[in-house]
Amino acid sequence: MPLSFTRRALAAAAFALVAPLALAGGVSVRFDAGDPAGSPFPSNRYTVFDGSQNTLRRVALPQPDCVQRPNDCADVAVLNTLDGFSTQPRITVPFTGDIDPASVSSDTVYLVSLGDTLSGRGYGTRVGINQIVWDPASKTLAFQSDALLEQHTRYLLVVTDGVRDAQGRPLKARGWGRLFGDRDDRDDRDADADRGDRGDRGDRGDRSDGQRGDPQAADDGQELRAAVQALRHGRRHVVAASLFSTQSISADLVKIEHRIRASTPAPVDFLIGSSGGSAVRALFPLAAVQGMVFNRETGTAPSFTPSPLPLAALGVVPGAIASVAYGRFASNDYETAAKFIPATGTLTGQPQPQGVNSLIVQIFLPAGPRPAGGWPVALFGHGFTDSMYGAPWTVASVLASAGIATVSLNVVGHGGGPLGTLAVQEGGATITVPAGGRGIDQDGNGRIDSTEGVNAAAPQTLLASRDGLRQTVADYLQLVRQIQAGIDVDGDGSVDLDASRIYYAGQSFGGIYGPTLTAVEPAIKAAVFNVPGGSVTEIARLSPIFRPLTGLALLQRQPSLLNLAPTPTLPIPINFNENEPLRDQPPLVNTVPGAMAIQAYLDRAQWATQAGNPVAYAPFVRREPLGGNPPRPVIVQFAKGDITVPNPTASAVIRAGALADRATYFRNDLAYAANNAVGRNPHTFLTNIANPAQVGYAILAQRQIATFFATGGAVTVDPDGAGPFFETPIAGPLPETLNFIP
Repeated sequence: MPLSFTRRALAAAAFALVAPLALAGGVSVRFDAGDPAGSPFPSNRYTVFDGSQNTLRRVALPQPDCVQRPNDCADVAVLNTLDGFSTQPRITVPFTGDIDPASVSSDTVYLVSLGDTLSGRGYGTRVGINQIVWDPASKTLAFQSDALLEQHTRYLLVVTDGVRDAQGRPLKARGWGRLFGDRDDRDDRDADADRGDRGDRGDRGDRSDGQRGDPQAADDGQELRAAVQALRHGRRHVVAASLFSTQSISADLVKIEHRIRASTPAPVDFLIGSSGGSAVRALFPLAAVQGMVFNRETGTAPSFTPSPLPLAALGVVPGAIASVAYGRFASNDYETAAKFIPATGTLTGQPQPQGVNSLIVQIFLPAGPRPAGGWPVALFGHGFTDSMYGAPWTVASVLASAGIATVSLNVVGHGGGPLGTLAVQEGGATITVPAGGRGIDQDGNGRIDSTEGVNAAAPQTLLASRDGLRQTVADYLQLVRQIQAGIDVDGDGSVDLDASRIYYAGQSFGGIYGPTLTAVEPAIKAAVFNVPGGSVTEIARLSPIFRPLTGLALLQRQPSLLNLAPTPTLPIPINFNENEPLRDQPPLVNTVPGAMAIQAYLDRAQWATQAGNPVAYAPFVRREPLGGNPPRPVIVQFAKGDITVPNPTASAVIRAGALADRATYFRNDLAYAANNAVGRNPHTFLTNIANPAQVGYAILAQRQIATFFATGGAVTVDPDGAGPFFETPIAGPLPETLNFIP
């Protein structure tokens, strides 16, 4: 069956779910095919055919003036490499006049799926809208889809006459009736009667559908016309529509995982220590270690900052850890020197290695007799600005007490520069081990900051940490393959890690790349995501800690998008107001100049980074596993009033994955009321074992993870049983407000 026929048949069938075009009269939806802001967006009018993509399309937004708007120009170039639009889009609909925003709801404006472009799956699914903003100045309605959209799927945006103008009259379809090929005599009579209305002449001026001379646009128009012909009478009349395809999310990482799984890696090398000029095995019985110093490379001179590592953290459960080891293995690097992964066709393309990373892995082995198949493994992902010498150390002894080895890597851009070392004092000798730092001096100032190198460099800055996250996932995929190939830590010829019992836990940033890794890697049997959130764009918008960085990005654009005067009381005196509501709030009428431009930029940033967004992968963990992968048992641990990763972003991950029944909610509000020494920000409730007021909660949360993994994901305990401080599962609805403690 010809593909074009199939598409039109699906479009016609989906349109049968909605009602016919409304009569002309009052305000209408604008249609200017040459301007993305002049008609409903997103739209496949701004794509071109590309047979190498899952969607058979590639985004083709018009370029702005690259002299006057160089940042917009660079951003459009990034977006034009994608095979579709965001799976969590900010949708805009411009009108010819004022509307009543109270009339906008999921009943009057909605989306209908036309099916996955590869399988047709999901056809007919209806999705509502949320976070509605009406901007009177531009007469533009903006909103988001109420639910995460499916990847590489075609969606129809439907606007009905349930939306009313400012006088309460139904919208009209003039201009759109001609686009759809509507020949209703009543529309023609109304259009003739209104020919003197100059306010709509621009819309009716697109009588040729704006398609003349553009085969791609003409095909889109034909699909709309074919769909309209299938409309049936109903309660609501359709006055405007837009057809768009969502981008592929998982294609690159699935291909990378398949490539790694088919490979046979060289063994992990543990002879990487150096003492007195001789190579030694980097395996250290904990009882024999007098001290460990992390000499972090922080400058390119080179210069180093020494930090003693907290050996006491490994004794939270005394005697649980027998030894710590460091090994080296190779992992293909898919990022360029500018820290982005070049785009390839999502259907027929294959991500290509740009080089090879030499990675250092850290392994904490439990005490006691080793099981016949080796120790069960908890891969533990550390957070933003942290390293594998931070959070993994705080959880390793509790996991070891359950007979679980903790294994970790440094995230891309973390752990200082590559020349950093560990100095291990053992038995009167000092053994030097490469520390595995992955930071670089990306800005050329001679310093290597704590996260430098995780973000893409100009002109791909819109990608932010998307590919740093994806490369980190690729490195963990390679580590899983190393475990499957057999890891012999002590060199006795026996495997020390059990390839059949691999689990994942991650905190903060580790909770962010955790859903991505778990969704893609079938060998992970169960996972715990601690204080995750997404998208990173939304975290940076809502978190007081990271919000100044968003402001800095707005300031540095040409022209600047900052719309508020500097605030000297802020850590970085940069402020802005995007005037964007949280979920489930009433429609907001925007009165803030510049807010809509900021919203548009944030939406583009989220769109560009969506393939690295944990929200986008959350459905694949359990609800809709990727091809051949099993659904995984998981726990999502998060805390009320998290200032670093705010609650609405954690709720977004949980909601997208349908994981509310797997959510453990730490009630820091109650803990703070009982003892305010726990602090207002509960972001580190899993790992803050240094605070006497918090250590008890940390150990309870860690024991929940240990029990979960020790039982293969079968047993989920409430950390404090009948106590009030943990809810397992969360007792009420997912929090959609910030809940910060004043």
